[in-house]
Amino acid sequence: MDFFIGLGYFGLFLGAFLAGSIVPFSSEILLGALLAGSGDPLICLIAVTLGNTLGGMTCYYLGRMGKQEWLEKYFKFKPETIDKYREKIKKNGAFMALFSWLPYVGEAISISLGFSKTPALPVSVFMLIGKLGRFVVMLLAIQGLIAWF
Repeated sequence: MDFFIGLGYFGLFLGAFLAGSIVPFSSEILLGALLAGSGDPLICLIAVTLGNTLGGMTCYYLGRMGKQEWLEKYFKFKPETIDKYREKIKKNGAFMALFSWLPYVGEAISISLGFSKTPALPVSVFMLIGKLGRFVVMLLAIQGLIAWF
């Protein structure tokens, strides 16, 4: 953590990127550390949101590289089942990206959206909106805690 904190806003961006991808990491701790160290809240919000969104989009593109044959072979899914869910996700999927900020589930949502070939632009927009909302709430909560102490 000290390494990322030492990099300032870029470290926050990088840590948030890792946290948004499949790497287990805590961008909230970095955000709190920068805010406690007199970091500019707006710059922190931009860095953490963009980093986490780009990390989520890496999950999306990992999903796009997935093959239906893998699900059939390794997880024993029936082709009809895969096609049924793929179409549901593709039809309404971009909205699901709003929830890509959820811990653990967010990566699965992003990967599923990519696997279903949901268009990248709406996915990235909804993902950005969802993650921005999450980090606004986090930033306000962290600032409230800092002021309380």
